[in-house]
Amino acid sequence: MVSRETVRNWVNRFGRHFADCIKRDRPGTSDKWHLDEVVVPINGEKFRLWRAVDANGTVLDVLVQKQRNAKAASRFLKRLIDRPNWRRGS
Repeated sequence: MVSRETVRNWVNRFGRHFADCIKRDRPGTSDKWHLDEVVVPINGEKFRLWRAVDANGTVLDVLVQKQRNAKAASRFLKRLIDRPNWRRGS
């Protein structure tokens, strides 16, 4: 029997290492990306879900926002492009 506190301590101690290993071993993204937008209801309210996907179908990043906002979508893509190692494996 393991307590929740013990699991929380393990996550705090080893979680970042495991996440880094998973990201390191993931294949690199392809050169072609697509930006999908869909309206999703959450608790009866409509939200915009933006999703950046590469040609292999790998989800690169997700943004959920209340209103359709071109400036926010532009920032979303810029942040994604500026992220280090985004072309790893190309």
